[in-house]
Amino acid sequence: MEIITTQARHERLEKKILQIFQDEMKKLSEDLQEILADDMVTAFINRMAVFTEIQAKAEISSPRKHSLNP
Repeated sequence: MEIITTQARHERLEKKILQIFQDEMKKLSEDLQEILADDMVTAFINRMAVFTEIQAKAEISSPRKHSLNP
């Protein structure tokens, strides 16, 4: 399963990351901040794709829903 994101959405997420971590990233140049934010967004999108696939496979292999609180 592939998660498709638009460039505009990717850029919006990058801006949010830069805002959230601005204190931590202020030691870096603007170029490095942008690279790090892009890397973080890409990692998040990739991780979401993996987890979504794992969850879909688990739902297919299990005939009933599992509850965390039985």
